[in-house]
Amino acid sequence: MAPAAFQEYKTYTQKVKSLQIYPKKKPLVRIGICTDLHQDLIKDGEKRLQSFITEMNQAKPDFIIQMGDFCIPKEKNKNLMEIWNQFTGPKYHVIGNHDTDGGFTHDQVVDFWSAKGKYYSFDTNGYHFVVLNGNERPEGDTSKGYPRSINAAQIKWMKQDLEATSLPTIVFCHQGIDNDQDGLKEGALIRLIFERVNQKAGFHKVQFVFSGHHHEDYHNIYNGTNYVQINSISYQFTHPVKGYDFAHTKEPLWALLTIHTNGTAEIKGRKSEYMGQEASQNDPEYNGYPNVPYISDRVIKV
Repeated sequence: MAPAAFQEYKTYTQKVKSLQIYPKKKPLVRIGICTDLHQDLIKDGEKRLQSFITEMNQAKPDFIIQMGDFCIPKEKNKNLMEIWNQFTGPKYHVIGNHDTDGGFTHDQVVDFWSAKGKYYSFDTNGYHFVVLNGNERPEGDTSKGYPRSINAAQIKWMKQDLEATSLPTIVFCHQGIDNDQDGLKEGALIRLIFERVNQKAGFHKVQFVFSGHHHEDYHNIYNGTNYVQINSISYQFTHPVKGYDFAHTKEPLWALLTIHTNGTAEIKGRKSEYMGQEASQNDPEYNGYPNVPYISDRVIKV
C-alpha cells in the first residue's frame, strides 16, 4: 500500500472507531457478592465486612448481596449491621444455616437484617433475581444437623416466579444446588425445573446460580446453566470433613460480577493466603473441591 493510501486508510479506521461502529463491551449490571462471614465464629468479622463495604461504595455496583452465614440476630451484632448499611445502594440477603444458631427463627433473622423476606425476587437493569431459602426442614424430618431443604411451597413459588418473568435470571441460594454431596437435598429436582423453564422459554432464561456454604471456588455448567460457588470471605476448614478448626485468609475475599451488553459475564475475585495452618485436602473422606484462599477471576459467555 502506498504511503498516501495507507495514511488515508489509517484516518478512516480511526474515524470508524470514534463513531463506535465497532461493538464495545459495556456493563449491563454489576453486583458485589460476599458470603460466609460467620461473624459469630470469628474475631475480625466487622473489619472484614468494612473492607467489603468500603470497596463497594467506591466500585458502585447496582447492588450488593451477602449469601448467608452472616450473623445471628442478637443485640451485639447491631454494630455489624451498621457497617452493612453504610453501602449507599440496594442491599440484599440470603439466609444461611448458621444464621439461626442459638434457636433463632428465620423470621427473626429477616427482621434483624431488614431483608425482603425468607425467599423473594426482584428486577434490576433488565435482569430478574431470585433468592432462595435452603434452610427449611421437611415436615416430619427428625434428623440431626442443619436442614438443607426447600419445601414444596417454596418450590411451587419458585417455579411460578421463574415462569412469570421474561427476563434472563440469576438465582442465589446459600447451599449449592449443584452439590449433591452436602448441598440442597432437592438439588436434582431444582436443576430439572431450571432446565424445563429454559426449554419452555426457548432460551437459557436461568443463566446463573450462585451459592456459598461450601467455602469452595468452582464453576460448573449443567444444561446451559452456570453454577458458581463463591468462596468464604473469612476462612476455610483445616479439616474439611470434621471441621476441627479454621484457616483464616489474611485478606477478606469477595467477588464483583459484571454482565456486559456483548453477552459476557466477568467475575472479578480476590486472592489471599492462609494465616498459619493451611486447609487440608488429605483426608480420605473428603470428596469436595480443593480448599483455596481465593475467588477465581472468570469470563463466562452468556
